[in-house]
Amino acid sequence: MESYTIGQAARLLGVSVDTARRWADAERFPTRRDGARRIVDGPDLAAFCVAVAREGGEGGEVPYTSVRNAFPGIVTGVRLGAVDAQVEIQAGPHRIVSLLTREAVEELGLEVGARATARVKSTSVFVDLT
Repeated sequence: MESYTIGQAARLLGVSVDTARRWADAERFPTRRDGARRIVDGPDLAAFCVAVAREGGEGGEVPYTSVRNAFPGIVTGVRLGAVDAQVEIQAGPHRIVSLLTREAVEELGLEVGARATARVKSTSVFVDLT
């Protein structure tokens, strides 16, 4: 059975190590000691990841969409062309690049520093301003 340190669990959850420790201290997921390290068993971490995803974003708001793979993050780059645009989002450890129309970027008000969610379905990436 795969097991993870609190630091590895934090990276997989997309949160700080301090947040993962607080969640473990609050018994939101079980841990055990391996010497000085706290360990999370893989099945327990997987179940917790699913539970956190179901909780939704801020305020528990879950968007109505068929796109299941959502990566909330921050816009780190916007390149505007005459008709098209390229938007880069850093979502935890993931760098996501989306090609979309310039009109869509302007309508969403996407700019460096804005919070946004990249939604991935098949080979397409949809970007929602969050």
